[in-house]
Amino acid sequence: MKTLTIALLLALTAVVGCKKEEILTGSSNCLDNEIAKADRNALCDDPSVEEYQFQGKTVYVFHPGTCGADMASPVLDAQCNSLGSLGGFAGNTKINGEDFSSATFVRTVWKK
Repeated sequence: MKTLTIALLLALTAVVGCKKEEILTGSSNCLDNEIAKADRNALCDDPSVEEYQFQGKTVYVFHPGTCGADMASPVLDAQCNSLGSLGGFAGNTKINGEDFSSATFVRTVWKK
């Protein structure tokens, strides 16, 4: 009985741990598609998408993960328009001429 209980707990943990967090109501469907692409094309085991408030808009940073040096993190608006990239070989910290450190973190939308 104890073995069955442990097996069920492990299975439940695996199912719950892989759940993609839902994007807030009002966000465009294109973000779901971009997240699915990021999931399929991930080079690292730990990519994620974070939501921020920046320059009066909701923006999303697509972090590729930690398996490679100098990988850039694309920044998209809610309509999936590219605003630029952070990090990368050049170590860019600006989007639309403003340092991204002024952005306010809202939540992690998705992580693998």
